[in-house]
Amino acid sequence: MSASRPMERPAEIFESVLDTFHDDAAGRRPTLTQVAALAGVSLKTASRALNDEPNVAEATGRRVREAADKLGYRINGIARELRRGATSALVGLISGDLTNPFYSAVASGIERELRQHGLQLVTANNDEDAEQEQALVDAFLQRRVRALLIVPSGEHHDYLAIEGNRGVPFVFLDRPPDGLAADAVLIDNAGGARAAGEHLLSKGHRRIALVADLATKVPQRGRIEGFVHAMEAAGNAQWKPYLRTDVHDVHRAEETVRELMALEPRPTALFTTNNRLTTGALRVLHGQQNPPALIGFDDFDLADVIGTTVVAHDPVAMGREAARLAHERISGFRGPARTVTISTTLIARGSGERAPG
Repeated sequence: MSASRPMERPAEIFESVLDTFHDDAAGRRPTLTQVAALAGVSLKTASRALNDEPNVAEATGRRVREAADKLGYRINGIARELRRGATSALVGLISGDLTNPFYSAVASGIERELRQHGLQLVTANNDEDAEQEQALVDAFLQRRVRALLIVPSGEHHDYLAIEGNRGVPFVFLDRPPDGLAADAVLIDNAGGARAAGEHLLSKGHRRIALVADLATKVPQRGRIEGFVHAMEAAGNAQWKPYLRTDVHDVHRAEETVRELMALEPRPTALFTTNNRLTTGALRVLHGQQNPPALIGFDDFDLADVIGTTVVAHDPVAMGREAARLAHERISGFRGPARTVTISTTLIARGSGERAPG
């Protein structure tokens, strides 16, 4: 009876599968299977030779490396780490749309901080979909990320508690966790919005429109509440007919601001609660002889050039703080959950200083 073929270990099978995927997706990238075939050895032997494991004859190892060089094969780093039974050097980020300058700036801050500690960032979008978020969490955890940073779309996060107890630290950005004790980095949303409302009131405005994104999201609720607090403290109720919420993109912001400008009497000032809504408002107000005053939450490129007053905060600092908290957890910190609040600053550039028309 012939000897049975040694069973390949799961990590070696995983490496082969990953190679096959890249072979299909990246223009016929050479695979470990092809290296083994060219060298005339088993897949297991080829893997051991390329990963400098013991018990591989010198001549065999040389033959495998020559085959790899001839084919242009490179070792898959993820597979190597898994085969060694270790976690990877990857940290995952699940966020909203990275085409939004806010999220891309946050990611930039995270990456800069992680790089100092030999860690790498991988990102994915949840598209504001709670089910997609959970699927991405599962996918990242299967890849043994060292930590997971999340800009959550879902309202409840207790489903993460089991994974957190297994040693994978979570850090929440922009929105706090619900049902889970975890580190978080948040913006002073209420304070920034209150400052914007007070600034417009100080210029003599009373008919102030509030154009807000999804009111179900915690940051937006904070901005709405901060603005309302400023109005109530001043005894001003004239803003109420001009409240508009659930304005989620630039196109809808344009429609909403056009609608507001068609009212009689129209508002003398606008407060928009994120950079996309501010962009939509600017498109409508551009070229008007007597535009209303405008303050937007979030700074954005060229806002200083076109004179847009904003409530600014530092998304890069937010990313750095989140990465710092994650690295401390990875390094062994086991203290209670922490919350870091990023401060805001009102930057007056002209648009928010217009007097009522």
